[in-house]
Amino acid sequence: MKPIQIKEKITIAQNMYRTWCDALGADSGISAQVQELAAKVEASADASIRSGVAQACRQCDREEGGSCCGAGIEDRYTPELLVINLLLGVTLPESRHSANSCHFLQERGCILPARDILCVNYLCTRLQKTIPPEKLLQLQETNGSEMELLFRLHDRIRNFIRYKAHGTPQHSQHREAHGRLL
Repeated sequence: MKPIQIKEKITIAQNMYRTWCDALGADSGISAQVQELAAKVEASADASIRSGVAQACRQCDREEGGSCCGAGIEDRYTPELLVINLLLGVTLPESRHSANSCHFLQERGCILPARDILCVNYLCTRLQKTIPPEKLLQLQETNGSEMELLFRLHDRIRNFIRYKAHGTPQHSQHREAHGRLL
């Protein structure tokens, strides 16, 4: 079976968003998690700046052409993850800025606040060797909090839509209601 291309995933996500935006926004748990995620994404960005990682990545991209955000990384994104970005107010691009880069890497960097775990967590060998370990640890702790919430929100939205569209039980929300995922 041929994998779904990013343009098709974007179309699926936009259709899901149009269909479910009001219902997702009316769900107090999802709405609260989207707001919390926005704060955690901002905290991760601040930690990246404080640690020196953001500057090192910009410099690598400018001076050496970068490689971390290469074409094909966008294949990791699911329609549900793209819906989360739409809920965060992102306009998904119709085309990529550069043929050699991820579809979501635009002129000023990645446009997605809610990113795949690889994009949030990856630290190249150079960063591991040049950024002080205590700064990397702080960054990873902050990023870990973001990734944990993103995983729960992604799962919650997927199950919410599955239940609303097909009547399939929302197992994850059932577990959350019983305190196991909170």
